[in-house]
Amino acid sequence: MRGRVSWRPVSMWQAILMGLVQGLTEYLPVSSSAHLRIVGELIGAGDPGAAFTAMIQIGTEAAVLLYFRRDIKRICIAWWHAVTGAQGRDRAARFGAHDPDARMAWYIALGSLPIIVLGLAFQDAIETHFRNLWLIAFTLAAFGLILGWADKRGQHVRTLDELNPRRATAFGFAQALALIPGVSRSGGTITAGLVMGFTREAAARYSFLLAVPAVLGSGLFELAKSVGGDHVANAPGFGPTLVATIVSFLVGYVVIIGFLKIVETYSYKPFVVYRIGLAVLVVLLLLTGALEPVGNLAGAV
Repeated sequence: MRGRVSWRPVSMWQAILMGLVQGLTEYLPVSSSAHLRIVGELIGAGDPGAAFTAMIQIGTEAAVLLYFRRDIKRICIAWWHAVTGAQGRDRAARFGAHDPDARMAWYIALGSLPIIVLGLAFQDAIETHFRNLWLIAFTLAAFGLILGWADKRGQHVRTLDELNPRRATAFGFAQALALIPGVSRSGGTITAGLVMGFTREAAARYSFLLAVPAVLGSGLFELAKSVGGDHVANAPGFGPTLVATIVSFLVGYVVIIGFLKIVETYSYKPFVVYRIGLAVLVVLLLLTGALEPVGNLAGAV
């Protein structure tokens, strides 16, 4: 049962480090939430919790808004013109039949539904049981192998112009898998895109756009709860959370630029190797007692 309890003291250097980790890993298919869970435990801050993770993701999503501002502006304007009948008053026109940007807005909305529904349905498990490090080690390795298989077997030919409602829904369910730390939001959506034959760049770009409503919504929801006094157990305070969010924004913006350049040229194999290596390291640390599988589960009292 969750209740109103005091915030966990987290030093500024710990907050800066966790913001750095968030910014470095949010867009890469390696799971930022898993890294925050592991690093928080190793540096003595404990499990920062799902709420803290959701709030500092606002920083990295702000970096996405800045980097893709022209695309997002164009998509929003096209969607508004479509729904208001500027492109035609028939049903097809309102759903973007005459404008790919308007269709993209609808696809992003459609793809966001699974993570909203499942996030609310499994909120307690997300904040507690899903943060077990044994589970995280398994998901890091398992979904790393799936990503490697998808990257090798994918046709890499489809562009985002070939997106349709069925594929948008598949992207959405893949993103929802990231509710389990270790899966990775970008890793899930990119893997789904590769399986469906999209190019590496198209899958990566769509994963950025699809994440905006879900991540901002989750972060603002947790922020509203904290401002309202519904604090969760062991959660870092407002000051460290703000610092971590700012750091994640600054680092994240640089990472976006680098990551998109990488996927234009190289495969995802290095990320697969990294995920498996990290999973093995987590298992070793668990076996030696350096890490506790459950630790201080933020959100449970």
